[in-house]
Amino acid sequence: MKYLVTGATGKLGSKIVDVLLQSVPASEVAVSVRNPEKASVLKEKGVDVRHGDFDKPETLKEAFQGVERLLIISADGDNDTRIRQHANAVEAAEAAGVKFIAYTSLADAQQSQNLMAPPHVETEGAIERTGIKHAFLRNNWYLENELGSIQGVRAGAPWVTAARDGKVGWALQQDYAEAAANVLMADDFEQDVFELSGPLHTQAELVEALEEVLGQDVTLQEVSLEAYEGAMRGAGVPEGAIPIVVGIQDSIRNGSLEVESNDFELVLGRPVTPLKEALKQLIDTL
Repeated sequence: MKYLVTGATGKLGSKIVDVLLQSVPASEVAVSVRNPEKASVLKEKGVDVRHGDFDKPETLKEAFQGVERLLIISADGDNDTRIRQHANAVEAAEAAGVKFIAYTSLADAQQSQNLMAPPHVETEGAIERTGIKHAFLRNNWYLENELGSIQGVRAGAPWVTAARDGKVGWALQQDYAEAAANVLMADDFEQDVFELSGPLHTQAELVEALEEVLGQDVTLQEVSLEAYEGAMRGAGVPEGAIPIVVGIQDSIRNGSLEVESNDFELVLGRPVTPLKEALKQLIDTL
């Protein structure tokens, strides 16, 4: 059996490969990366490091050769770029004769009004049209996405949000990594869509948990979307990223991540790391 993970030098991808190597011989694991030199540590472990650039389809077709089970980790970038790059990866997988594709998608992707949903809708459709057996890992939200705010709070800043009572299924990337690796390795799941959402919490509930973990008071500052935009600009967020961070708050506010599911526990074979414990683990890395 040959497994391949794309984007394996990224934060999520590297964790997934580490989980795989706990159960699968390194000789059965391959990675597709844009810069192979960045994967030298994996190569030293015996992992098959291959060059694969989502913007160069010919490299992907070669990288996917001989692969039976493929995990496509969604790329970074604007929606149009991601749609094009993911289409290249799916086409290359089909051409290479891949037997199974797992893909990291977004919560409730097909019905989502989240500003980040379009690439996932398109990619899920492209994979389905190949007829290849597949699994969609609809990841809710990484707790690591809140690191900047957590660091600000530790320094005495308020927790600023425009998400109101919108709920989020936060979980650690490590939990998402274990789930992805388990699905990639398994043949016995009776479904092909996994809504990977942790227990749902509002911003206020997250702040309450954060106060307990940090042992300090945290001010929750709820503002309008316009005020949030101004706050992010004042905090030095790059101008090009402003619409994204504001749009994410709006998407949460509108309930796009409010997805209840026990799929996470099903795939992990254990409960998702509880929020307070997850926050503690994250803070210990700072």
